Amino acid sequence: METTQEAELDALKAIIIGQFPDLTASRFSLLTQGWDSIAVDVDDRLIFKFPRNAVAQKSLIREISLLDVIRPAIAMPVPDIRLIDAPQTFSRHHKLKGSYLETPHYMRLGAGEREDLAERLARFYVDLHGLDMDMMRAAGAGPVESWSQPDEVRDKALPFLTGELKTQAERIIASWADLPPDPYGETYGFFDGHGWNMAFDHETNRLSGVYDFADSGFGPLHRDFLYSNFISTDLTERIISNYEVLSGCPLERKRVEVLTGAHRLWELAEAVDDAARVPFMIDHFAHWATALR
Repeated sequence: METTQEAELDALKAIIIGQFPDLTASRFSLLTQGWDSIAVDVDDRLIFKFPRNAVAQKSLIREISLLDVIRPAIAMPVPDIRLIDAPQTFSRHHKLKGSYLETPHYMRLGAGEREDLAERLARFYVDLHGLDMDMMRAAGAGPVESWSQPDEVRDKALPFLTGELKTQAERIIASWADLPPDPYGETYGFFDGHGWNMAFDHETNRLSGVYDFADSGFGPLHRDFLYSNFISTDLTERIISNYEVLSGCPLERKRVEVLTGAHRLWELAEAVDDAARVPFMIDHFAHWATALR
């Protein structure tokens, strides 16, 4: 009996072949990790993205517009996405070589490979932060997703924590509430630079490119550096050090640390109405908090 995913893949495959009959004999596989879109990998060479709803479709169109401005202006390879406005709107782009970069992968890298990765990501952030904000606004960029206020996060998240974990959360929220405005103000940035948005070539141990700019936009500059902590605090420190050299702008490491903890507690607070997600978000915060001790 055909599973739901197999039926879904068959339906999407038929749509793709209807527009690109030369792919009839290709290998198709379903990639279901995306929140906004369902993606289909064809021959490990092409990616087709199908928005899940009207909001996701609008986001995809905006991402294409942003990338058309970003691509020629930065050194980091990013997708060249093309919209197919057939009976069902979807997109096509050539796949960046590689796959996710997660903590176990990073831990296996040598010092030189880690530094090469950090240098490339630091250059990526310098290039993005240097883009003209009016130009990016005209391309469709807007404010990044706002977080709840510290008091609201405290009220929602702390009841799920106990002992030292709760004490650490209270300290983080207090530090977050006391943070003055970002000394560099707002910038256009990626704001999603975790390893699930990286194409890392595990054969050469080099970063091939970065993708998924749907959550990019205008936000406090320091906030753009917290997402690499999903991979490793060592990577974040290396990125920041290289960024400071390339940009001439010293960064506040303590601010990045506080924002990382605040982000994880905010995610926990956002999950309180989804019982299945709460344990994962608690573990997510606990992993970060334990690393700080």
